[in-house]
Amino acid sequence: MSPYDPSAFPPFAVTVDLVVLTVRRHSLCALAIRRGEPPFQGRWALPGGFVRADEDLATAAARELAEETGLRAHDPGEPAPESGNGAHLEQLGTYGDPKRDPRMRVVSVAHLALAPDLPAPKAGGDANSARWAPVETFLEQDPEGDQTGPLAFDHAQILADGVERARSKIEYSSLATAFCPPEFTVGELRRVYEAVWGVALDPRNFHRKVTGTPGFLVPTGGTTTRQGGRPAQLFRAGGATLLNPPMLRPEV
Repeated sequence: MSPYDPSAFPPFAVTVDLVVLTVRRHSLCALAIRRGEPPFQGRWALPGGFVRADEDLATAAARELAEETGLRAHDPGEPAPESGNGAHLEQLGTYGDPKRDPRMRVVSVAHLALAPDLPAPKAGGDANSARWAPVETFLEQDPEGDQTGPLAFDHAQILADGVERARSKIEYSSLATAFCPPEFTVGELRRVYEAVWGVALDPRNFHRKVTGTPGFLVPTGGTTTRQGGRPAQLFRAGGATLLNPPMLRPEV
């Protein structure tokens, strides 16, 4: 093997950025932190940070998620933690524009995290404050608005990609249940689809589709009145990861 000279190549860093999505008040919301340090100090950004030398990407993403939000990642095949602060975490994409970070050449491996309705997040690390807001608020990038946008770095593009991943993936997978508590009603699941897709769905047709899709939902045997009205049947996520037939997104 010929000698390898690391100094012959310019150094660069690797970061992980997190698109954390949840459904709050019937809206698809994203988590953002106000940066407490340069660059872009005072601007809103996605949670994230540099990958340490002894970490793989998944470990770094899970660590940043916990440090900056208080959420704990769990494997897609595992149930959410009973503490209520768990999040589904998966790799989203890689972003490597040479000018995306003014400090140096930085390649970011973005991850998508999904969680049920959560309280106000806990800020930490270099985050000055943290907040949930509807995804449209961050994607509008209106500097004359409430100082939410534009997002720092290339985070608006990463967020847009994460939102589209969530919207498309709930068509053919059971990922929508990651936005729900361990036990949920069909109505609560429908509101997840409506919030993520941004459309209104017919309740009867939706109920027929989700309860008729093999492995999607499993009745728990219980009921709840937390949504008001008559008791509604409770379900939990079934063992299916792919939906057949899929839940096709309505054309808008």
